Amino acid sequence: MTVFDAIGRRLLFTLEPERAHELSIQGLRSGVPLCRRPAADPRLRVMVAGIGFENPIGMAAGFDKNAEVPDALLGLGFGFAEVGTITPRPQPGNPRPRVFRLERDRAVINRLGFNNEGHAAALARLSARARKGGVVGVNVGANKESEDRVADYVAGVRAFAPHASYLTVNISSPNTPGLRDLQERESLSVLLEAVIAARNASGCKVPLFLKIAPDLSPEQMEDIAAVVIEKGVEGLIVSNTTLGRKGLKSSKAREAGGLSGRPLFNRSTIVLARMRKLVGHKLPIIGVGGVDSDETAAEKIRAGADLVQLYTGLIFGGPSLPGQIVRGLSRILDREKLERLADLRDSRVDEWAARPLD
Repeated sequence: MTVFDAIGRRLLFTLEPERAHELSIQGLRSGVPLCRRPAADPRLRVMVAGIGFENPIGMAAGFDKNAEVPDALLGLGFGFAEVGTITPRPQPGNPRPRVFRLERDRAVINRLGFNNEGHAAALARLSARARKGGVVGVNVGANKESEDRVADYVAGVRAFAPHASYLTVNISSPNTPGLRDLQERESLSVLLEAVIAARNASGCKVPLFLKIAPDLSPEQMEDIAAVVIEKGVEGLIVSNTTLGRKGLKSSKAREAGGLSGRPLFNRSTIVLARMRKLVGHKLPIIGVGGVDSDETAAEKIRAGADLVQLYTGLIFGGPSLPGQIVRGLSRILDREKLERLADLRDSRVDEWAARPLD
């Protein structure tokens, strides 16, 4: 962490977490350069689902919910940015306070509940950046009070297919009651069939990714893998926040919501490795959960990830973190005498998959 990052974190941590997040968005929107973008390293380039990524480090959904600052995020050194989760209609989310920092654990608990401005607002912003480069994914969800959640996902695919590098179907948030039920085999099959049909009807070849939870049984993982392969989904994102609380030190650990950050790393990486073994070598997977350094990013790749996303790590590491990770990955390739990052993938997938899920 740079001195600038340390000072910025100290100031932001004096504020309520959501207010600090709002200021972070405003800072990025201002256009003021916050750090030095890392030099491109050709060895870090990755081709995933037909998309070329300059480097494998991405901003996960949840930070830029309303597609306000994707280009500013790319300017920090991210190889891609994912905006959302975006629902058809605006919704305020759950009552505040709903975000809690667990500083001793380098973690966050949130129960935001898909707070966002809805399709129309995000669509206007993404349409305005149509000629800009960079990989920007769009994460779509369902409104809490929706009577037909499948229709909400279909609406998201229809709206954003022409404007997204890829689309993510997010059925893994623990903060919308009943949403994770869509991960069950029959429900998932119906959902994926509908969103794939909508994507195909759009005339856009945008890849569809499915984002799943870390709190899955082995049987649920097998079912998800089978449906994803059967329906021809282009990739998986593993994983979202967890309802688990094992080993936490903070007094705020009992707050309701999804836990993200360092304590999620082991579980999310085990689920990643198991899903890799279930879906085979070819299906792209984005690994998420507890990434806050070059070594944790590299370990996700060793466990089966093609790409890696972070969010909570940025809260504790500051805006220079993505650049630090990218430069660190280059050093790891130097150290291990590898010609490309893809050579790192799956080198520890069996080891991670064999670990017990606590």
